[in-house]
Amino acid sequence: MENYMKTIGQSLSNFQAALNQNGSTFEEYIKENYSNKWISDNLYYISRIRTTFVNSIIQFLADEGLVNLERVMMSIMTDPLAHDIEHTPSIPYKGHTYVTTHSMIYCKFLACSNPRIKGIFVDSPNIRLELESPNNVQRGKYIIDFSQIDVELRRDAKITLEEYYGKPDRVREVLDSDMTKIKNLFERMIVCMAEEVNKRNADDLKKLGVVLEVPKTPFPSFAKDKADAKYGNKTGEMKCGEEVKDQFYWITGLYRENYDLVYPYLHADGSKPDIAGIPSENIFNYDICVKGIDAKTGKHTPALEILSGGIREWLYETVVERIIDNRVLPVRPVIKNGNLENVEDLGGYGPFLQLLTIKNAKGESVFPATMGGGIGVERTLYALLRGEKVRKIDDVTFFGKNPDSHPLYLF
Repeated sequence: MENYMKTIGQSLSNFQAALNQNGSTFEEYIKENYSNKWISDNLYYISRIRTTFVNSIIQFLADEGLVNLERVMMSIMTDPLAHDIEHTPSIPYKGHTYVTTHSMIYCKFLACSNPRIKGIFVDSPNIRLELESPNNVQRGKYIIDFSQIDVELRRDAKITLEEYYGKPDRVREVLDSDMTKIKNLFERMIVCMAEEVNKRNADDLKKLGVVLEVPKTPFPSFAKDKADAKYGNKTGEMKCGEEVKDQFYWITGLYRENYDLVYPYLHADGSKPDIAGIPSENIFNYDICVKGIDAKTGKHTPALEILSGGIREWLYETVVERIIDNRVLPVRPVIKNGNLENVEDLGGYGPFLQLLTIKNAKGESVFPATMGGGIGVERTLYALLRGEKVRKIDDVTFFGKNPDSHPLYLF
């Protein structure tokens, strides 16, 4: 503990010296970046809106019959993520090494194992050491520890590997139906949130100079590959928002995480598709994007993604192949007599992969077929409220750690 405190103290001493060299003081830095924000009217209005936002979504999900899951902040395994991050922090404890959770994605799947559970929700912690902007600009949407309301539902249809290979029409019919169900759930969740915020926080929205519309369902929807072909892959999702007056819209079919379902991915002869050529219609995932609206002019701010999710891979064979192909692991598991012969090569994924092979008394996999997603709390607030009073994501947080804003986080 003494060495730990001394290291932090030395870091702060160096930081204070750098401030002094630039003609400033420690007190001035704390006032400018923390104290003044905490006592501001803007953060008061934002915090009131955040309270309604979180409470309305959680109440909606509880009313839908989902159960609340505890937060998991460290594990031997976490979401590997498809985008670059600095590293995954590790924590030594009781002779073992744990990592902090990028997201609770695998815990969400496993919590749906009980067939009596319709689904789960959790206001989950996320720690992602995002890289700084290479161009030293404010990207506005990243903070390294943030809240996300995660949702995962059990899917009713039980599709075997034989059906996966041999009955593609039936499989696609089931998947299309599930996509409609889960998108409808999230749309109704957003509508409920917007109604509550407008009812309880109309004055707060007015003081911040923004409008939150109660959207009509279904939201407009754009396929990722078609958007990219029209606008380019760097701006396609944002540009789609310029085509519609609606504040909320979908982007579907983004080749992304290893657990988001691609169908078909495996064929009976062992072949797999060319990843670069997979059409969006074969990728069963989605984002919700949202634009802010200026109350005076009615103009929309550029859209940001606030919710992402999908139908999940659930068959052992496809789960393993996706993990291998996304370079999460270098080798496939070798399981014999209930043990992993190459457990050392699998890192923290060994227990998860072993569980995928477990059967119940009926010979069915206990690993559930699920679908779901997560909505970022701070990112949604920033997307909806940005304008004259909210200019970066730090503005909607008390302690937000934006990699593009601070050289050192004091609180």
